[in-house]
Amino acid sequence: MISDFDDAYSNMAYIPEGAGYPVMWEAKAKAFRESLPQGFSAQLNVSYGSRPRQKFDLFTPERRPEGIAIFVHGGYWMRFSKDDWSHLANGALQRGWAVALPGYSLTPDVRLTDIVLEISLAIAAIADRIEGPIHLAGHSAGAHLVCRQICADSSLQPSIMNRIKSVLSISGLFDLRPLLRTKMNETLRLDEPEAQAQSPALLRPLPGIPITCWVGSDERPEFLRQNDLLANIWHGLGVEVYNHHAAGRHHFDVIDDLYKPGSKLLDAWVM
Repeated sequence: MISDFDDAYSNMAYIPEGAGYPVMWEAKAKAFRESLPQGFSAQLNVSYGSRPRQKFDLFTPERRPEGIAIFVHGGYWMRFSKDDWSHLANGALQRGWAVALPGYSLTPDVRLTDIVLEISLAIAAIADRIEGPIHLAGHSAGAHLVCRQICADSSLQPSIMNRIKSVLSISGLFDLRPLLRTKMNETLRLDEPEAQAQSPALLRPLPGIPITCWVGSDERPEFLRQNDLLANIWHGLGVEVYNHHAAGRHHFDVIDDLYKPGSKLLDAWVM
């Protein structure tokens, strides 16, 4: 039984040199944007709404892309930006996909419900620019946000929903009610009704969209539980679910293989 929910959802304290990862991500992302591999181009800070963070970056190959791979970043809905993750576009780009990284407003400036709607707006705007299938991926809070898009009450239009061919959830959070017992809820400002309404594990998924629930085997027990919770519940609701525990990976390095064109993690995103 969990007695300290702040500890249960704390990642950095349990990862060797964990404090250095955000600086490393930012540096890698910046270097990637400033020296794109030959044959690729970038459109940066494309607006999809009027709020300052309602922008996305779009990376495209010279040839006609296979479709669009969209990655939504994490940070407990209250930190980081799209600019910290540009390098993770490399693997899918090398495979011929266009890759988009949407930003979104953060709590406490907006509520989590608003963020879910922003991601819907971002996906719609990105879909207008790139034809073909859409493959969604997200990490941590970002995994929550992409899974929330394929629930029965999604605000995405059917024409866009029909293009979504798969979802890759990496170390996601799917029952938000435990977060009510953490100090970070002073920033998130979740209450019981919103936590229930925005928890994918408590909602019915739309049929026909397969999902991969991917988590590092060395992650905090709560992230393992949350990952397996969604896999078990949605499988029971008729969704094609693949559940994978990546050996030796923790919450911060579990996303690294998105950079590698030949990785199994990338297979789960854009195969």
